[in-house]
Amino acid sequence: MSAAEASDGVLAPTRRRQAFRAGLASGRIQRYVGAFTPLSVPLIEQAGFEGVYISGSVLAAERGLPDIGLTTASEVIGRGQEIAGMTSLPAFIDADTGFGEPSNVARTVTGLERAGLAGAHLEDQVNPKRCGHLDGKQVVSTEEMLRRVRAAVVARTDPEFVLCARTDARAVEGFDAALERAKAYADAGADVIFPEALKDLSEFEAFATALDVPILANMTEFGQSELFTTAQLADAGVSMVIYPVTLQRLAMGAIEASLATIAQEGTQAELVPQMQTRARLYEVLRYADYSSFDADIFDFAVPGDH
Repeated sequence: MSAAEASDGVLAPTRRRQAFRAGLASGRIQRYVGAFTPLSVPLIEQAGFEGVYISGSVLAAERGLPDIGLTTASEVIGRGQEIAGMTSLPAFIDADTGFGEPSNVARTVTGLERAGLAGAHLEDQVNPKRCGHLDGKQVVSTEEMLRRVRAAVVARTDPEFVLCARTDARAVEGFDAALERAKAYADAGADVIFPEALKDLSEFEAFATALDVPILANMTEFGQSELFTTAQLADAGVSMVIYPVTLQRLAMGAIEASLATIAQEGTQAELVPQMQTRARLYEVLRYADYSSFDADIFDFAVPGDH
């Protein structure tokens, strides 16, 4: 931890928001990988991705809960702050429906700004919401969602904070209705549009062509959208792609398989080559930097006995 890093905090969020906006305007698709723990965040940055995503589904699953609107605004803001504080990359978070009425939406946006997030997305589902790739979703009226978007825009104190509007209407009202909603959300001030659960690349292309704001694609596994490559999405006009649950699913799959091995073999010995080493963990956690910081600040000499 350098002295520059220690004194960098106040301006860092705005710079990260500016980087987010610059990336969206760059013409290169922006790849945001879902962090399922703060410890996973440095790995995302070191792998060369443009940003970090915080999924509401992942946050709920971490707490042993289904993604049906059971988490609270304070839990989301707190987790967002933990993850944003682990990286110099923009951190983009799922704010669900904003956790209530327009006044609650405004308070949520204020809290996320103060927590150092670079942006957030709000959706047009009813409260309580559910995972965007499940059946049985319901959406609020366009007018109700516009109130949410406007509340978020008014509450934003840093104009660089990126506000994204997600519509789940494709699976509920059809493609045309979803596109009309997206146009209205963009007109109300949304910086990015997130059309959930589109069926194919032509639908992404239609959104990108019809709107003057960037389009986000959700490449979640086991969902209703095919897992398109970044090249395919970029060719369709998509500006940003998220991989919300990928790392959590990989980790949980590895945990289940490893537990079965330990139960059967009576030892974890054969799993050791698959593990992150102690040395690599310490590298990711920057043990050496903290040790140096401590030595510079807290070291002292023991006085003589006189």
